[in-house]
Amino acid sequence: MQPHRSARVAEPHRRPALPDWQASDWLNTSAPPTQASLRGRVVLLHTFQMLCPGCVLHGLPQAERVWRAFPRDRLAVVGLHTVFEHHAAMTPAALRAFVHEYGWSFPIGVDTPGSGTALPRTMALYGLQGTPTHLLLDAQGRVALHHFGALDDLAMGAAIGSLLAESNAREPVVQGAPRARVAEPDARPACDTGACEARDGAALPVRDRA
Repeated sequence: MQPHRSARVAEPHRRPALPDWQASDWLNTSAPPTQASLRGRVVLLHTFQMLCPGCVLHGLPQAERVWRAFPRDRLAVVGLHTVFEHHAAMTPAALRAFVHEYGWSFPIGVDTPGSGTALPRTMALYGLQGTPTHLLLDAQGRVALHHFGALDDLAMGAAIGSLLAESNAREPVVQGAPRARVAEPDARPACDTGACEARDGAALPVRDRA
């Protein structure tokens, strides 16, 4: 599956607030990032699994490029390892080795395991469809873009650029923004080179949704 070539940034009044992510451990940082600590910056939240082909081929390299390309005081990148399959293989220790070998340098959290479910807590709380998922937050911490699957670099860059331009204009916070959708996606995965999806049924290729 090829990366999607377009992504629509939501209008400010249509952007939901996002509950804080829940991580049990952090890599590449001595000060775990929170939404409050990142307020005033555009944030790329990249959720992934180390055994997801689309994450390794597209999502993680793109997140690293974004991390290196933009000033840290304007844009933050946060990775979140949201494991919903092969839990015995994708342990925190295995993640540390994976991050070291591939050289990912942005902060990466381990999504807190769920209770009585294969889905980790943040994945369930945000209603994520699978991995990779990209969430772009504006400078007020609202969800401006929620995209499942690989996203073309130009589309990602255009979305980030528009949010940085808004930040320059110091857009006021919109009160009464809707809350993020809370959902519980099904736990059985389907993977191809573009993405891994949590859903019912046997593992089948994820079709291009572009």
